[in-house]
Amino acid sequence: MNSFDKKYRKYRSIIDQRLASSIRKSEPVSLYQPMKYVLSGSGKRIRPLLIILSCEAVGGMMKEAVHAAVAIEVLHNFTLVHDDIMDHAESRRGRATVHVRWDPNVAILVGDELVAMAYRELLKTKSKAIAHVADVFTEGVVEVCEGQAFDKEYEGLHTVSLNDYLLMISKKTGKLFSVSAEIGALIGGGTEREIRALRTYATYIGRAFQIQDDLLDIVADEKEFGKAIGGDIVEGKKTFLLIQAYEHATGNDKRLIKSVIEKKGISKKTIPLVKEIYERCGIIELAKQSIDKDIRQANVQLKKLRDTPAREMLFWFSGMVLHRQF
Repeated sequence: MNSFDKKYRKYRSIIDQRLASSIRKSEPVSLYQPMKYVLSGSGKRIRPLLIILSCEAVGGMMKEAVHAAVAIEVLHNFTLVHDDIMDHAESRRGRATVHVRWDPNVAILVGDELVAMAYRELLKTKSKAIAHVADVFTEGVVEVCEGQAFDKEYEGLHTVSLNDYLLMISKKTGKLFSVSAEIGALIGGGTEREIRALRTYATYIGRAFQIQDDLLDIVADEKEFGKAIGGDIVEGKKTFLLIQAYEHATGNDKRLIKSVIEKKGISKKTIPLVKEIYERCGIIELAKQSIDKDIRQANVQLKKLRDTPAREMLFWFSGMVLHRQF
């Protein structure tokens, strides 16, 4: 294990401990028990890490950014709880989702409380830029909701362009990445140039992360991934791969892809057939190329920052996203 892996584990452990101790109440049980359940999940804590590393990369200290780091993770978990209700998802990270373990009403309320809790945590941040930080955080909430709305709208459409898809993921996934980097840089007292570089870096990383997620849905090891492989195909989700397959496939291949889109999904036994089409049409390779390109463009932004251990760890972080299997 290299020093960056160790540091990542250390920071993740700090965030986990903060999350575990963030809920001090126990009643009403129907609210706080599921909230504790959500925050005890084994998340990767990628967005908090981005806040901390961005803060350090501009000369700030980890302890200055820790409240904001916890806040972004709480906010991220709010989006997951509500997304799972809308997607009728039964499991998340290998555990039953809140609306399945309890019920949808409980899950809605838990999500609402998580938003309030995220703001309470964020506003503990001691920074001269706190008003700006809160503004960026709020814009993040707005755009994530817009992204989810686009995602649900696209479910009812027979054709979605690649540009439509990229707009959607820039909001639904990418925005919390760029918000994390920007907030970290603001708390650390970064210059406008540093803040812009880190925000752009995280935008590329966020896009690469989502396309990697789409790719892992078809190629990952199910145990490591934490959810059923091929779930996006079964649901007929308009992912990078499905959209590109519709563009590139011909004949019977195109007809099968079209039926996945128009029927809003397909049976599990058809997953291998769709995967074969992806391989035959070079879609898996296209996804890998897109991820690689975004990571390279992200790293160009890091070169605008001063040479520090935090910057080196951000390069390491890029590589972790590029090669992740979960």
